[in-house]
Amino acid sequence: MALKYDFIIAGSGLAGLSLLHQLLSNKSLSQKKILVIDSAKKNLNDRTWCFWEKEPGPFESLVCHAWDTLQFFSPKVTKEFQMKEYRYKMIQSGDFYSQVLDLAEQHPQVVFIHDEIQSIQEEQAGASVQTTQERYLADYVFNSTAIFNPKMDEGNTLLQHFMGWFIKTDTPVFTSGVATLMDFTLSQQHGATFMYMLPTSPTEALVEYTLFSPRVLEKEEYVQALENYIEKNLHIHHYEITHQEFGIIPMSKAKFQASIGPQQRIINIGTAGGHTKPSTGYTFQFVQKQVAKIAQRLEAGDSPLVEPTWREKMFLWYDMTLLDVLMSKSLTGEQIFSHLFSKVDPERILAFLANESGFWEEFSIRNAVPQAPFITSGMKVLFQ
Repeated sequence: MALKYDFIIAGSGLAGLSLLHQLLSNKSLSQKKILVIDSAKKNLNDRTWCFWEKEPGPFESLVCHAWDTLQFFSPKVTKEFQMKEYRYKMIQSGDFYSQVLDLAEQHPQVVFIHDEIQSIQEEQAGASVQTTQERYLADYVFNSTAIFNPKMDEGNTLLQHFMGWFIKTDTPVFTSGVATLMDFTLSQQHGATFMYMLPTSPTEALVEYTLFSPRVLEKEEYVQALENYIEKNLHIHHYEITHQEFGIIPMSKAKFQASIGPQQRIINIGTAGGHTKPSTGYTFQFVQKQVAKIAQRLEAGDSPLVEPTWREKMFLWYDMTLLDVLMSKSLTGEQIFSHLFSKVDPERILAFLANESGFWEEFSIRNAVPQAPFITSGMKVLFQ
């Protein structure tokens, strides 16, 4: 007989553990029987999450560094700006995993199973997860795996791929309060290509080589680009690499399903639910907003399916339009962001990219970029 739970969380990455944190932090939901299934244990510091927000968030205690001054560089634009509303923050995934897992240990009704998920399907009164060893039932399954992902290929998807090095120098060379959001002063032969530099002390920084393109590069190309930038742009000749990370994030026009099945008992979360922003690849804050809404709906006794608002649909259209402009190569990423940062208050750009801008801000942003490519792509996306 299959084991029965209130909720099953399929996948224990950012989305799965963020939802678990929300459930356990909610008094009326914290006693629910919860099963978390993933083939891997989350005990490595395998990535860095960066985001911007106005107020302290649910993981404020984990913020290892924050910046209120950012820089943007391109061949035509150099801009440094101090933020008044937002702060740019960094969280290490290892700290995040530890905090959520420590919280889960205080709740004996939370069970972790390390097994490979083979299928997820609706049942008459709930949903089930089949692993290689067992079948589990629940009222709802929250899925962050790729089981239900739409087809993604070079026709509808760009990959955001990056290699980052945490480096340490012998002498002070960094201004720890100033971060480089984008430096486009690099070869753009592969697509939108920029460096991202986050100093955490006068002698330490994350330097990350990031691209938006249809295909990943050979490892040696990332290494060469990082070495060249550190030596020629940062003028650093002696340093130690203390940590490395590599990632691939899909930026896709494919349509992700919010739920699976007529009873809507399988809820997709995180990237699986379309909560990776298609135009930038940012995920952390969008996941936090989604799981908070799920917990609110469950607390109220409602279905946990979160329907997008009209404004969220509008932002999705903006995202798809920008992505189509990049994929059609009618404008390069460097051209788009150079236009924006030369004509618009940078903090308003950040608000727009966070889906927190107002109509007048969006009007100024639309007018800051060449109209023809965006009108063409916008109409194309609208009628697809």
